[in-house]
Amino acid sequence: MQGRRGLIFWTVFVAVLVAALWAVVRFVSPMPPRTLVMSTVIADGAYHHFGQRYREILKANGIALELRTSSGGIENLARLNDESVSVAFIQGGTGGQLATDADALSESTPLRSLATIAYEPVWIFTHTLDLSKGLGVLAGRRVAVGVPGSGNQMVATQLLSAYGITAEPQSSAIATLVGEGGMAVVEMLRRREIDAAIIVAAAAAPAVQRLLSDESMQLASLDHVEGPARRLGFFQPVSLKRGSVDPQRDLPHRDINLLATTANSVVRDELHPALAYLLLEAARQVHQGPSLMHAAGEFPSPKATEFPLAPAAERYFRHGRPFLLNYLPFWVANLVQRLVFLLVPLAAILIPLVRLLPEAISRQAACIAAMGS
Repeated sequence: MQGRRGLIFWTVFVAVLVAALWAVVRFVSPMPPRTLVMSTVIADGAYHHFGQRYREILKANGIALELRTSSGGIENLARLNDESVSVAFIQGGTGGQLATDADALSESTPLRSLATIAYEPVWIFTHTLDLSKGLGVLAGRRVAVGVPGSGNQMVATQLLSAYGITAEPQSSAIATLVGEGGMAVVEMLRRREIDAAIIVAAAAAPAVQRLLSDESMQLASLDHVEGPARRLGFFQPVSLKRGSVDPQRDLPHRDINLLATTANSVVRDELHPALAYLLLEAARQVHQGPSLMHAAGEFPSPKATEFPLAPAAERYFRHGRPFLLNYLPFWVANLVQRLVFLLVPLAAILIPLVRLLPEAISRQAACIAAMGS
């Protein structure tokens, strides 16, 4: 009889243990999904090329990354909000307008920043116009400001508006704002179909690279970058140093003062922490090198993020990559971490329980036997 009770006890015990482990694995610490969807920018944009490098890094770790092109930060923001993508690149000045302060923004949106990954300067290319004293010279001109609905267009129109330049008929300083971006702008400038182009993009963007290397194009250097940066908030002054584009040709011929936003890697707050760490590792590999606008190691950064920093990102920048990822492949490290997460608290409960329950059952059986006799 006692042996039968022991068998029943261990059967029930194992069944409860398996059920508990399943519940914890399913609801408390699930495995990360093996697919992820990222919204980038137009196909010939720098951030789509960055996304392709992310895809290779994630593929090496067993994660399939699907890339979806878009018109830019505004469309990426909409995709994140409607949950059609899990991660996207967001331009500074486009997302943070959802609320006026960090606490309100944290409560009003499920979106979180992983890091800022690069400066996005405001490149203003013309043929011969002198914009050093301000953008008022663009009144009456045709100016490309980016494709409709893009972050480029939003930032460009805000900057023009700060100088009193709008497309409104009642304005005293009217410009024709052309909704075009990418490599198409390069051709429009070369054919003189537009007088100027405002491109908000990383230095690696193909359109920017093409225009920087073209000596027939003039890149505007603003004398007063501090004022607009303070006025609009999401800008900061940066400098393109003389000879940095092509030292042999001395391009540019002098230091160029520019305004810049920052590009953010943004995710939904329910993204699995393991995938957040993997994206941060990809960002480190892709963006940590030097560029025309920043020194090596400056990005990725937890500073000047467009949204509240994700908890996984806070831990990453405070403590570095998870310990196990230094020694084990991604999926093995994740499995070991989850096993530790599960087994340590279970062991704390089960070891005393395993010791006490058989003794309690034996005593109960002895009591029943004594009563029966």
